[in-house]
Amino acid sequence: MPSQLRVILPLVALVVLAVVFVFGLQTDPRKLPSVFIDKPAPAFELPALAQDQPPFAPGQLRGQVWLLNVFASWCAACVVEHPYLLDIAEQHPDLPLVGLAYKDAPSDTRNWLRQRGDPFTRIAVDRDGLVGIDYGVYGVPETFVIDASGVIRYKHVGPIDGSFFDTHVAPLLRAPGA
Repeated sequence: MPSQLRVILPLVALVVLAVVFVFGLQTDPRKLPSVFIDKPAPAFELPALAQDQPPFAPGQLRGQVWLLNVFASWCAACVVEHPYLLDIAEQHPDLPLVGLAYKDAPSDTRNWLRQRGDPFTRIAVDRDGLVGIDYGVYGVPETFVIDASGVIRYKHVGPIDGSFFDTHVAPLLRAPGA
């Protein structure tokens, strides 16, 4: 019996690993489950990056569909998605696009936006990352689609692409009451 176990046990382990591998390949690593989907966006109030603006709080956008983009000047992937944010801002000027400057020095954020362009309607400064924690941020960039009732409808981890708006935002804007 022990000699049979020596043959069967590695074979069983190999089959288990193969099954795990196959299921792992079918999973999109950017689709991280979020407990926040279909729940109210966490409330917060943070200072605005622009010194002439009052602090930002999500309640200020109640009644509107809006985007919250978590970004940082030190984030390489944020550079990749930035042209898409600029396109959204240009093509949909009525859509509030709020930036959450995550764990970034305001002067670095300003310089980064000065070099690349500023697509944001407002920018809130989350120096210590606590608001990011409240939103379940894994890393930057992340983008949240929030409906007119203040409910998170979609969370995108990683850089957005050219299909992001049409797939995840436009349907909410066409919905009654948007």
